[in-house]
Amino acid sequence: MTLTLDEGVRIVAFAREVIELDFKGLRADDPEGLDELLLENRGVFVTLDSYPYGSLRGCIGYPEPVMALGKAVRDSALSAALKDPRFPSVKADEMASITVEVSVLTEPRKVRVEKPLEYPSKIKVGRDGLIIRKSWQSGLLLPQVPVEHGWDEKEFLSHTCGKAGLPPDDWLVEGIQIFTFQAQVFTEKEPKGEVFEKKLIE
Repeated sequence: MTLTLDEGVRIVAFAREVIELDFKGLRADDPEGLDELLLENRGVFVTLDSYPYGSLRGCIGYPEPVMALGKAVRDSALSAALKDPRFPSVKADEMASITVEVSVLTEPRKVRVEKPLEYPSKIKVGRDGLIIRKSWQSGLLLPQVPVEHGWDEKEFLSHTCGKAGLPPDDWLVEGIQIFTFQAQVFTEKEPKGEVFEKKLIE
């Protein structure tokens, strides 16, 4: 199900409310009128960025559609704020200088190739997010990441390997598993400001 801009706006507002009310010991109510959408199992990531510098402050989510979207947004928002091991927990007064972004994902699909050199031709920067798996190691990068950094497809593959703790050229190794997914990305222009849908590819 594709989200409308109004639905995206309300999902982002919900993610922010979940975090801000949690600081007060309260639980945010699900947005009214979105029952069907919120009950649909979807993968989702919540990203928090410092404003106005845009540096990452937290990003956690579920790549697979393992739970209802409403619960996934709730859990991901709290985890991005409080449980991202790369950063100290967000403090209540920080939320006035943090933008909230929600990425709603399609189900990952395995990329099938005859030889690893074909992988760059099977993915597209601006359209695809990547998951790379090898044995117990796994790394994920959202579709907006290579766009923001100006990477091409080979660089995208290499950086996703790095996210998995693998050498950057391991995407060329036989037996690697690569999955693509797409996302609708809704983000605040400024803290508590206008929400828009990021168009990653023209």
